[in-house]
Amino acid sequence: MTTNDQPMDHVPPDGTADEQQDSGSSDLEKNVKQKSTWVRLFFMLVLAFLYGLSRVVMVAVVVFQFFFVLLTGEAKEGLKAFGHSLAIYSYEVVDYLTFNTDKKPFPFDGVWPTSMPKD
Repeated sequence: MTTNDQPMDHVPPDGTADEQQDSGSSDLEKNVKQKSTWVRLFFMLVLAFLYGLSRVVMVAVVVFQFFFVLLTGEAKEGLKAFGHSLAIYSYEVVDYLTFNTDKKPFPFDGVWPTSMPKD
């Protein structure tokens, strides 16, 4: 099969495929050597641990709030506020972990949230 017989998506245009492979590997090497990427990985691991911990705290808040409502008939306002700030914190952590923001949440760049962050 000659170059003329091959489908167009298999024919590299005038030797540019070799150039693209060379630049691709050098980009990969440059990206792997970037210190900022590895520092971000460290923060991502710490924040992923804190996110898991926040899920445990959230379950405790839910259970306690349920029994408080069961016994008194009303939700405890302090727990409602804490649950809301915990939900916002979870949002901020997931936003950072999914590369939607570079701002690290509490305890690194921010304070404990009380309201939704502004973009």
